[in-house]
Amino acid sequence: MQNLKAFLAVLLALTSGAVVLSQDFQENFNLDRRKLGPTGKSKYFVLMPGYQVVLADKSTTLSFTVLNQTKTVGRIVTRVVEEKEVSDGKVIEVARNFYAIDTATGDVFHFGEEVDAYENGKIVSHEGSWLAYKNGARPGLLMPGNPRVGMKYYQEIVPGVVMDRAEVLSLSKTVRTPAGEFRNCLQTEGTSKLDPNAVEFRIFAPGVGLVQFESLKLIRYGFHK
Repeated sequence: MQNLKAFLAVLLALTSGAVVLSQDFQENFNLDRRKLGPTGKSKYFVLMPGYQVVLADKSTTLSFTVLNQTKTVGRIVTRVVEEKEVSDGKVIEVARNFYAIDTATGDVFHFGEEVDAYENGKIVSHEGSWLAYKNGARPGLLMPGNPRVGMKYYQEIVPGVVMDRAEVLSLSKTVRTPAGEFRNCLQTEGTSKLDPNAVEFRIFAPGVGLVQFESLKLIRYGFHK
């Protein structure tokens, strides 16, 4: 009877579109049952045109800017978010990410990205580019609207190419940055199914978004013209 109750609880969560805890990394998010849109915000993510966060260390600057542009992927209208990396004054990479948010749960999903890699001011490759529903790629969960410690989920699902995933480690981190001190932050550990040595840590502040990525810390955030 106890096993039956546990099974029914998991089934209910799946059919309602919820992201559930599991020993394995979740890769099925029941997107056909969700109402997804290109604009909105949840506790740790702002998907509103004009919003920007900028992180930096001594040599590198990383910015995320929500553009006033959309892209339809499959039947989903997604928001374009530009990610730009500059090192020692030189552009290293510019990526146009395609995100959509579940207006009921606040879950943010990643539908692909167009990547331009630079050397000496010129584009030299598009490595890392992918688009959901092409070549076996599927949308991943970028940020759960209601994260819980122990939650595990795939963020990019391109079999044999990119299989990035995240695990929620904490909801109570405090981080000090040049832009201020933030409490009750979400910390995630990013890994790759294809590369066991690839490990990245990120910290997100409520109402702000990403405030630390490895050695890079938030220097400014908000809406810009």
